[in-house]
Amino acid sequence: MRLYLLALNPTDSVTEGFLPAAARLGLDVTVLTDQPGAHRRTCPDIEVLECDVRDFRAVVARMSDRHRPGAVFTNSDHLQTQAALAADYFGLPGKDWRAALRCKDKAEMRRRLAAAGVDTVWSAELTEPAPLDAPYPCVVKPREGVASEDVVLVDGPEDLVTRAKEILERRPGTTLVVEEYLPGELYTLETLGDGRVRHVLGGFRTELSPPPYFVEERLTFVPAHPEPVVAQVLGQLDALGVGFGACHTEFVVHEGRARIIEVNYRAIGDQCDLLLARLLGIPLFEIVLRTHLGEPLPAGLDVHRDGAAVVEYPCADRAGTLTYAPDATDLTVDGVRLTYRPLRAVGERHELYRTNRDYLGVLRATGTDQETVDRVAAGFLATCRWEIQA
Repeated sequence: MRLYLLALNPTDSVTEGFLPAAARLGLDVTVLTDQPGAHRRTCPDIEVLECDVRDFRAVVARMSDRHRPGAVFTNSDHLQTQAALAADYFGLPGKDWRAALRCKDKAEMRRRLAAAGVDTVWSAELTEPAPLDAPYPCVVKPREGVASEDVVLVDGPEDLVTRAKEILERRPGTTLVVEEYLPGELYTLETLGDGRVRHVLGGFRTELSPPPYFVEERLTFVPAHPEPVVAQVLGQLDALGVGFGACHTEFVVHEGRARIIEVNYRAIGDQCDLLLARLLGIPLFEIVLRTHLGEPLPAGLDVHRDGAAVVEYPCADRAGTLTYAPDATDLTVDGVRLTYRPLRAVGERHELYRTNRDYLGVLRATGTDQETVDRVAAGFLATCRWEIQA
């Protein structure tokens, strides 16, 4: 069976997760991408075809001109609607393109949740810098952005104009969303469904950089959120029409109330999906792909919920060239399994982005006791050194 995988740049989720899973399932894979060179270097044994994957019409045409698809899949935030439309065109299992669009378009998500009566958040859209009569502080972000890119807290109309001007100069033609700041502890909920059955895999507690930015620096695994919290989040996902395949939802909890920040209608990234597969003891990537092949999910998943884990992201604190950094490492200390992977090569020069692009590396730590996991992870990072020359 032919699996078409839509992708932009190669990611760990694809190269270490979904492509090996597809091979284990015996699938023939074709990668459609607008960056064919990068994928051919990373995945030399996979068929890679160049395609304007942001245009669903080009995606359909490329598939029709090549192999008839047996499944269409993507784990990219930017390509969920295109993949859903292509799957629907060929009569294949997939996400509702309307739900994918609601999740990608943050303004539409707010409108949908408000219309359904499940949550109302003050929000407005901007296409040029302008002061707004808003409930400050507010968060400004690209309507279709990801990974904390150009997400910033503003404390008044003048600050809003300044920040909006900066973002729009970097992103001409972008529409910005301005919305009220939602207080509370930040968490994630990881779900997997087939349109009939939905499993909650757990989630994470997220620690952010200091305001006004929102860089995710540390995620601690949460085996099970309180049931009332899960029920509130699932109710909001239902209002958006989310229920097929993997979904990564970010939300805050304040005084018992759960409110969605954003919905990424795909598996969690930044190597947290690799950690989840190890921690839960299930073939996570195969299960996700099987759903897109039309196989129903079982009523229950044999998920291990007795593990503890943390993911840490050492970040650059200045612009410059990385001149020294630790190598990739795998080791076990006091029963805690540590996996460190560099995300920036020595010799590379970068600006300071105030986003996930500032990550220098990622440490995944898993064990059976959270206190021990945290201690061992902190101890390992204390031995690491990164040097950046301006």
